[in-house]
Amino acid sequence: MTEADPRTDPTQVAEFAERVLDEVGRAVVGKREVLALVLAGILAKGHVLLEDFPGLGKTLAARSFAGALGLDFSRAQFTPDLLPADLTGSYVYDQRRAEFDFRAGPVFAGLLLADEINRTPPKTQAALLEAMQEGQVTVEGQTHLLPSPFHVLATANPVEYEGTYPLPEAQLDRFLLRVGFGYPSAAEEHDVLRRRLDRQREEVDIVQVSDASGLAAVQAAVERVVVDESVARYCVALVSATRDHADVLTGASPRGSLGLVLTARAWAAIRGRDYVVPEDVKAVARAVLAHRITVKPDLWMTQASGTRVVDAVLSSVAAPRTLEPHR
Repeated sequence: MTEADPRTDPTQVAEFAERVLDEVGRAVVGKREVLALVLAGILAKGHVLLEDFPGLGKTLAARSFAGALGLDFSRAQFTPDLLPADLTGSYVYDQRRAEFDFRAGPVFAGLLLADEINRTPPKTQAALLEAMQEGQVTVEGQTHLLPSPFHVLATANPVEYEGTYPLPEAQLDRFLLRVGFGYPSAAEEHDVLRRRLDRQREEVDIVQVSDASGLAAVQAAVERVVVDESVARYCVALVSATRDHADVLTGASPRGSLGLVLTARAWAAIRGRDYVVPEDVKAVARAVLAHRITVKPDLWMTQASGTRVVDAVLSSVAAPRTLEPHR
């Protein structure tokens, strides 16, 4: 990408985001703000955990983002008997050539849907760690690079515990964001029914807005969004405050501070700005920080939660004054 690439212009990035969200919104009705958070996670080069009740469009959202962004899509259904090799791939002996060939697994895609990630044992969950962090997998001592861009959208069901394996904190921390769609309003749910009846089939046609190289260009533009020193210090102060909260056993790590800055930068780009304001940080703070906070065990039966802690620190930590654009 060159400096003249129009996708580096804030207005063009915002228009790109609008087109993507319009397309995904045709499939996932009435959840534009949440979808914007997911898109911010992708533009920030991160991975997103979609945690919510069954039937609320998590899988549909992942497939729709892949279609709109023009990314190769694969789905791995996480089950109790899924092995790491089923995810990463393995070497298979070719008798005709008398040598081993690598057969790539579903992780080799532009966008991987890790469906019901909490239904597979920790050994298979851990197989994703290297892919998510390093953009590669190692099989039989050989390293294989994944496509670029590479993103994981994982789904989890928070209401069933039998036969599930909750993600450990170390793996939760690898997800830039954790979001949930929530139940639709009555009007939105009626809209879902009406759209399905009108199109007379299950599938929703998603128009491709971009491709892998186009997404990479927009991600590069997001990297140039300006973060003022006062905003960076505000992010650090918020994360530090989570560690001192009375309800917290373990607060967010420095990875939380970094995630907060990166996601706020993407959120600003979606809003058509090339600089971050404190409101951008506040808009993404819950999704970035709540899953990185562990409340004290004696409070598990109360209403204490990572989300409540984030809300508390947002109220108690003073934000810097809204900034003027930097040129």
